[in-house]
Amino acid sequence: KMQLLDSGGGSVQAGGSLRLSCEASENMYDTYSMGWFRQAPGKEREGVAALSTDGSSTWYADSVKGRFTISLDHTKNELYLQMNSLKPEDTAMYYCAAAPGFIATPGEDYEYKYWGQGTQVTVSS
Repeated sequence: KMQLLDSGGGSVQAGGSLRLSCEASENMYDTYSMGWFRQAPGKEREGVAALSTDGSSTWYADSVKGRFTISLDHTKNELYLQMNSLKPEDTAMYYCAAAPGFIATPGEDYEYKYWGQGTQVTVSS
């Protein structure tokens, strides 16, 4: 069973940067579609970014395009989310997720089978 461990969250001021990491228990490259999601208090979980199995295709929510970058280091079995120009509205618990094989709608949480435990990101104004 795939296991995911999220880390890298913290508290930053608006305009700052953070890099989230997700360590996987097995190889992700060419096997799993990967995604990052977030959930703010009182809101539904939403997709933030996703990466296809071979890393050739990415998806980003409109709200983070140009600010966030998803990447994979398959030699370390680690997925990353580089977050720049952070805004207070980015405050949320962030989760990485994995789906075996290709998925049609990378921004939808029902596509993913495995989830990390989450890491909190807080952005102050």
